[in-house]
Amino acid sequence: MSNIRKAEEKDIKKIEDLLEQVNMVHHKGRPDLFKCGGKKYTQNELIDIFNNDKTPVFVYTDDNDIVLGYAFCILKQFIDNNIMTDIKTLYIDDLCVDEKCRGKEIGKKLYEFVLDYAKKINCHSVTLNVWCLNEPAMRFYKKCGLTEQKIVMEQLL
Repeated sequence: MSNIRKAEEKDIKKIEDLLEQVNMVHHKGRPDLFKCGGKKYTQNELIDIFNNDKTPVFVYTDDNDIVLGYAFCILKQFIDNNIMTDIKTLYIDDLCVDEKCRGKEIGKKLYEFVLDYAKKINCHSVTLNVWCLNEPAMRFYKKCGLTEQKIVMEQLL
């Protein structure tokens, strides 16, 4: 039986491995932007993120409590903004399933868990960004029911 729970310090090593997997997907697709072998967060940054209620991180674990996937989230809300309404959004900053475990609906279960969590804390929506170079992720998110909200465009010089 698998489990989804909040990330803990004991999960850092496996989460770092998954962060490297994500970075390599991006590095292979855009080596002009992403360094080879980098990680998005340091160990100290991960500890701070895990301990902040506004940045919940959920992990999917196997029967031995080994992390097979994660979802980094950020609560966002514009209070008294000049143009934006005060709605609360849960932003998925990063979602990854170990490349050895893909195709087993772990990502779908993590995403559904995040949706349920967002509903429980009265969010208006769940949002995320996905790099166009990551076509499998784009297909996955569309299959989960997400639609484009905005598109970032670039012109290389």
